[in-house]
Amino acid sequence: MEGLSPEEWTAVRLSLKVAFVAMAASLIPGIAIAFLLERGRFWGRQALDVLVHLPLVLPPVVVGWFLLIGFGRRGPIGAFLAEQFGIVFSFRWTGAALACAIMGFPLLVRAIRLSIASVDRKLEDAAGTLGAHPAWVFGVVTLPLILPGIIAGMVLSFAKAMGEFGATITFVSSIPGETQTIPSAIYAYTQVPGGEGGAMRLTLVSIVISIGALWLSEWLARRARRRVHA
Repeated sequence: MEGLSPEEWTAVRLSLKVAFVAMAASLIPGIAIAFLLERGRFWGRQALDVLVHLPLVLPPVVVGWFLLIGFGRRGPIGAFLAEQFGIVFSFRWTGAALACAIMGFPLLVRAIRLSIASVDRKLEDAAGTLGAHPAWVFGVVTLPLILPGIIAGMVLSFAKAMGEFGATITFVSSIPGETQTIPSAIYAYTQVPGGEGGAMRLTLVSIVISIGALWLSEWLARRARRRVHA
């Protein structure tokens, strides 16, 4: 099979950049929301839970349409960000990262939340009774215990971003070199005669990246568990 063309390499690099930015941008909010949903007791908690997980049940094109309405150049949020800060999401790679972050956010939160639920609260309480500050308890006791869940959530978010198509193409279209990620490039190849070779090459690349991400996730999770039990 032929090697990747320059256009295909561009799609691969863009996909990796979009997926990494989407995962990184989601991480801190994901940890905070997971703690709120698992430990918090406040009015509106159920509504927040529904809102966080809504992208899982909505068609991706609906999410992309809402993003276009809200973050487009004429949308209330998009117009404000463009005028005040010069930040533009629509039809930019940053918009693809935003769409991927939103679609992968429920998976990130779910994995972290399950990890938080498995933490023995007695360990945290014991540190608190010794006079430790809550921030210290979180950093030294809680964070190492939930680290495998955080890693799992990061991989799920990354994998979702790598495979996201519906929300991305609706919000930012498929512009070669700017917003055309691997899924949209594969779709473009399937629409032209003789595009099967390009679609197959990108499919194989996607499989290799996914397997590599899963392997790295398992390796990091095992190291994190060994450190906790050491």
